[in-house]
Amino acid sequence: MRRAVVASPAAWLVWGTVAIFFVGLAGVIGSVVVNSVGLRWFDSWLPEAWTTQWYAQAWDEFTLLPVLTVTLVVCALVTGVSVLIGVPAAYVLARRSFPGSRALYLLFLLPILMPPITYGIPLATVLYKYGLAGHLSGVVLANLVPSVPFVILTMTPFIEQIDPTVERAARMCGAGTRHVFTRILAPLLVPGILAASILVVVRTVGMFELTFLTAGPDSQTLVVALFYSMSAAGIRAQQSVDAMAVIYCVMMLTLLVVALRFVNPTQLVARVKEDPE
Repeated sequence: MRRAVVASPAAWLVWGTVAIFFVGLAGVIGSVVVNSVGLRWFDSWLPEAWTTQWYAQAWDEFTLLPVLTVTLVVCALVTGVSVLIGVPAAYVLARRSFPGSRALYLLFLLPILMPPITYGIPLATVLYKYGLAGHLSGVVLANLVPSVPFVILTMTPFIEQIDPTVERAARMCGAGTRHVFTRILAPLLVPGILAASILVVVRTVGMFELTFLTAGPDSQTLVVALFYSMSAAGIRAQQSVDAMAVIYCVMMLTLLVVALRFVNPTQLVARVKEDPE
């Protein structure tokens, strides 16, 4: 006979805390979603009438089309430049052993481990000094600081999982460094590059501190525009602000679902290198 497994009081406490957390989170998000489609909602559980006019009002009032365009342009530029810089740097760190490589790798990790506000203020000061902040170029440069190390951190395990003998065989057949990288490694690294790109896009869309410090009136991404819509002076319908928040949440959830579809968390762990006997 199988013995019945009885959960301990500590396990019940942990699971109960987790359940309460998710129920509370669902309640907060649900109230925002319901309010964004409610016409009148005062002292009842549900609104008295339903409408989608708040989404149209938020689209016009907050000029969401230019904001979404800027967000997509910033994500595309940051992702492209980060991949162009981060993939070769990750290859050097994965394949070459030189003095100070560990210190260099730790230096790349600092922008990811440190809160963005700690280096965002001096970075924005430098960008404003040279006239780059307040424009699209300043937003892109600021977001590159954590994005390039993020690509390096993501791509290094992918490169280490590729057997170096494949590269040696190609070189023995007469292939140069450029051909080895473009014709041998690049096709093998496509899953890793795609995973790193999607994760950088998710990070860039949600990066508030650096974008807020360096953005101008015409270079605000969606998360910064959402902050300004909530804190700016004037009277605004709370439902239109909630509608804008729902648009942002849907955009982030879509990106996260796509990221989880292509990213395998086990691939982000570098394999242990065995010392040659």
